[in-house]
Amino acid sequence: MKQILIWLVRLYQRFISPLTPPSCRYRPTCSSYMIQALEKHGIKGFLMGLARIFRCHPFVEGGEDPVPEYFSLKRNSEKKPFR
Repeated sequence: MKQILIWLVRLYQRFISPLTPPSCRYRPTCSSYMIQALEKHGIKGFLMGLARIFRCHPFVEGGEDPVPEYFSLKRNSEKKPFR
């Protein structure tokens, strides 16, 4: 199941994402975050990726938000702005 979800995200990255302007407010991008979360946390990583997508909107500051070592639906507590 994990590999299927990763494959679907990679399809999105390759065929759908290039058709839209870059708009992700976080680094790594939301799709890269989803793949990293799936690889690190398995199916729970899918929930982490969905939570990240819901956090990505025009009213958020954004910045660095790497996948945490432990499962959490919240943003990392360390705030690191883009450089």
